[in-house]
Amino acid sequence: MKPLKDILYRTQLEQVVGDTSAAIARITFDSREAGPHTAFVAVRGAQADGHKFISKAVELGAAAIICEDLPKQCVEGVTYVRVADSRHALAIMAGNFFGHPDRQLTLTGITGTNGKTSVATLLYKLFGALGHKCALISTVEIRIGDAVVPATHTTPDPLRLHALFAEMAAAGVTHCFMEVSSHAVVQERIAGLHFALGVFTNITHDHLDYHGTFDAYIQAKKGFFDALPAGASALVNADDVHGAVMLQNTKAAKCTYAVRNLADHRARIIENQLTGLQLNIDGRDMYSRLVGEFNASNLLAVYAAAVLLGGQPVEVLTALSALEPPPGRFQVVRGQGGVIGIVDYAHTPDALKNVLNTIGAVCGDRERVITVVGCGGDRDRAKRPVMAAIAAAMSRSVVLTNDNPRSEDPLAIIDDMRKGLLPADLARVFVNTDRREAIRQAVAMAAPGEVVLLAGKGHENYQEVRGVRHHFNDVEVLKETLELLRK
Repeated sequence: MKPLKDILYRTQLEQVVGDTSAAIARITFDSREAGPHTAFVAVRGAQADGHKFISKAVELGAAAIICEDLPKQCVEGVTYVRVADSRHALAIMAGNFFGHPDRQLTLTGITGTNGKTSVATLLYKLFGALGHKCALISTVEIRIGDAVVPATHTTPDPLRLHALFAEMAAAGVTHCFMEVSSHAVVQERIAGLHFALGVFTNITHDHLDYHGTFDAYIQAKKGFFDALPAGASALVNADDVHGAVMLQNTKAAKCTYAVRNLADHRARIIENQLTGLQLNIDGRDMYSRLVGEFNASNLLAVYAAAVLLGGQPVEVLTALSALEPPPGRFQVVRGQGGVIGIVDYAHTPDALKNVLNTIGAVCGDRERVITVVGCGGDRDRAKRPVMAAIAAAMSRSVVLTNDNPRSEDPLAIIDDMRKGLLPADLARVFVNTDRREAIRQAVAMAAPGEVVLLAGKGHENYQEVRGVRHHFNDVEVLKETLELLRK
């Protein structure tokens, strides 16, 4: 247990009612978890306001309440603390409670619309290959050394984060690579963390259902770099027009990378085939099993980050050449009948365009592509017609289907997508709300040598329908379908 006053250090206190020497054994922002020696932090969320549950936390025995607005009546024996921002206070309190284990790690944060998972995962694998004990916090999974922990959010809440960092430090981890989502920045989940390096991959339209405007989304990403300390480094993609924006107010040392523009670290594509990439990075040649220009950019980001973290260029490139691509990121599945399946997490317009451009470049003919794509329910509706338009313009045929419809009507989502289609597209665009059947339909339509792209779900092993998650994995279904086709 720790004294409340120590846990409150640097939390922007505005008013205290009660004794701050109270012993605290646990912090929570869920009133149902409150109890003796518990500090309950009332956070205003998108779905509920924690201030409405203060009385419930007190009934369950909470020793302290941290909030932005004090209740009208304060219960004797309970300490009430008013702060400027409960979310920020929660993150700072979590760090104080766990003893700032992030400071025992070399912590790298990766943000951007596309490429976060690939860059974070490749860095984790690369530094492991270079002899370091590493950890990963990503959309796909959390790893502490070789131990795997299921991931529920791209960036966990502050309490979960610091608990993970404490596990990492206790396990002897030296380097942690984590995805930093725009939601995490705005919701103060990473407030107070001691990052050694921040990486920006790119930014395109996404999450406007949450941020409201594209500018607000940009500012959320920028907030991560604004908060980096003077001793850190900030690495940004100079091929993205918003890369320079990320560096405007950062105190960190600035560094850039690019495939198409001038930058501190540059890559040139020598060969781009379905078997992999031949690159020249900073004057040295390397081969990778990853495919496409977007992966050339990801590999360059990983290389530049590794060098900034003290890696030797030749050793880094050698280890990088041996790495496999992350699951569900341009994952190639070959069928016996000559049909080529590709599974990719592309769930934004820009990501879908990148994948289809890559297929067109390596296959030499986009008319040989059949795309299966859907859009998530309860998410940004503006991108739905755009994604359908891109798929139709860059594929021979398209099957519109479910992604994760969540609480929405699947047909309503597809109707939104169809609004982006031209009259000439309709004859080659099909609708099948059963994703498994949609995959089978696309494979049945494909001739030998043609490509079936399954876009949107990538690594995911579930499909969420009406609030219930059912097991579903694109790679598994694709392999089963190609095997049935062979028979």
